[in-house]
Amino acid sequence: MSSIKRREFVTLLGGAAAAWPLAASAQQPAMPVVGFVHSGSPHYFAQMAPAFSQGLKEAGYVEGQNVTIEYRWAEAHYDQLPALAADLVNRQVAVIFAGGGTDPAKAAKAATTKIPIVFVGAADPVRTGLVASLSRPGGNVTGVSLLASSLDAKKLGLLRELVPQASVIGGLINPNYPDAKYQLEQFQAAAGHIGVEAIVLSAGTEVEIDTAFATLDQQHVGALVVGTDPLFGDRRDQLVALAARHSMPAIYFQKEFVNAGGLMSYGPHFANGYREGGLYVGRVLKGEKPANMPVVQPTKFELVINLKTAKALGLTIPPGVLAIAEEVIE
Repeated sequence: MSSIKRREFVTLLGGAAAAWPLAASAQQPAMPVVGFVHSGSPHYFAQMAPAFSQGLKEAGYVEGQNVTIEYRWAEAHYDQLPALAADLVNRQVAVIFAGGGTDPAKAAKAATTKIPIVFVGAADPVRTGLVASLSRPGGNVTGVSLLASSLDAKKLGLLRELVPQASVIGGLINPNYPDAKYQLEQFQAAAGHIGVEAIVLSAGTEVEIDTAFATLDQQHVGALVVGTDPLFGDRRDQLVALAARHSMPAIYFQKEFVNAGGLMSYGPHFANGYREGGLYVGRVLKGEKPANMPVVQPTKFELVINLKTAKALGLTIPPGVLAIAEEVIE
């Protein structure tokens, strides 16, 4: 073999060797892509992210190893959800995860009847038209219903036990939140049932939250129920600081508020709900159909109390309330 031909042979062999890993990688199936749309922000979701990852892991999926996640955040601009959902559908993702209320899932459902959708939301998915029934959702949608938006009556009752002298109780609601009207109706009905005056205040921005607390003082509100809403979850530190500044006993929808210094919270275990959501996403990736996957509901709700905050407000927690608390922070 001449030197020229030998060089050609070596070059050819080198080119073939370089092509082998390319050919092998081409035969590897591409990682499935999960489209993730949330009405809140990354900051708000950070408290639930480990639980969501744990659920995925229980189903056999680890982000970056055998599944990719495309994130889309509305950051409480709920009118952007349809465009965000449509973007994920155009991306042709394998499954869409919709979190932070019913509207992300509604937007996804309106955008596709083919791609499976798994939701985690606070509202009743049957009442809001998301699924046909809890046991047999039908269609391409299933998920986890936390029912947090249906608990304002219970929260108001607990607050009344802590502050029995309060004749006026305020409710803070974001008018832009899709379930705001239902929250308003529930709060007003509960206030009428226990015989207190209800003052409902609206806040959809950081500045409006400040203004709402100033109004509470002017209206001589004795205690406050903070409505369920990702915006309020994102503004957790602001709300807790304002409640302390105005010496306002307040009850929240997530224990993270109490961890941050808030007085009390009552609601589902949000992190566990997101773990269930991650698990459902993994099961769908493995081939299960949402139509046959029952909507998961919480089996218990947790009451969390911050005794240090109660003391600062001059409140004594009744023994009956302490007895049912899931967690007491001292």
